[in-house]
Amino acid sequence: MGKVILIASGKGGVGKTVFTANAGAALAMRGFKVALIDMNMGLRNLDLCLGLESKVVYDVADVLSGVCRIKQALIRDRRFPELYLMSAAQNKEKADMTPLHMKVLCSKLKKNFDYILIDAPAGIDDGLVLAGAGADMAVIITVPEYAAIRDADMLDRVLLNLGIQDRAYVINKVKANLIRTGLVPSLAEIAEILRPRIAGIIQYDDNIHVAANNGFPIVLKEDTYIQKNFVKIIDRILETDIDILEEAK
Repeated sequence: MGKVILIASGKGGVGKTVFTANAGAALAMRGFKVALIDMNMGLRNLDLCLGLESKVVYDVADVLSGVCRIKQALIRDRRFPELYLMSAAQNKEKADMTPLHMKVLCSKLKKNFDYILIDAPAGIDDGLVLAGAGADMAVIITVPEYAAIRDADMLDRVLLNLGIQDRAYVINKVKANLIRTGLVPSLAEIAEILRPRIAGIIQYDDNIHVAANNGFPIVLKEDTYIQKNFVKIIDRILETDIDILEEAK
């Protein structure tokens, strides 16, 4: 039985979608069957981060409204053994989707995938409620900015109210030299504000930005410090899950 992980952020522009693409790619490179679902209706970008934008025919709204079968909306990324994308709809009004629809979709996907990663829309509105309906756990992506940390804390409270008990956070786009100036919140300050466990930090690197803009998950370049860091972060997020699944294979 698979696990559904919601990737969320309280504020836009923190790198949530790029994280989702690379986390999914890193898991697939380790032999797991992974499905990525973009729930950012009207503002989809996960297909661009994976370089699969030309492959999208059906989307998650088509699945939830019964226009197509699940299999028809899953796009395989052939650079990986088992990585699939289900894109978001470009038109928010394309289907009347409910949290129950999302729960049923996640339940079906869990039968065939080890991990389902859901790229939620930024913020705490109904889009988050819909995206998180079938989630087993959540990962909050934030950056070392006071506004982003405040929004991440509010997001965490909403996730808790939605019944998602297992939560972790990742601090993205970290510039060590800027943190040392004291002009932005330190990692210790962030840890005092946010209640979930920290899964890791991702240093700001132009290579991540360039790779995402070219539809190339940066973790494809193995043995780099970026790829190794992603693997460690994923292990912390999933705790003992990885070991158990790898033993079962």
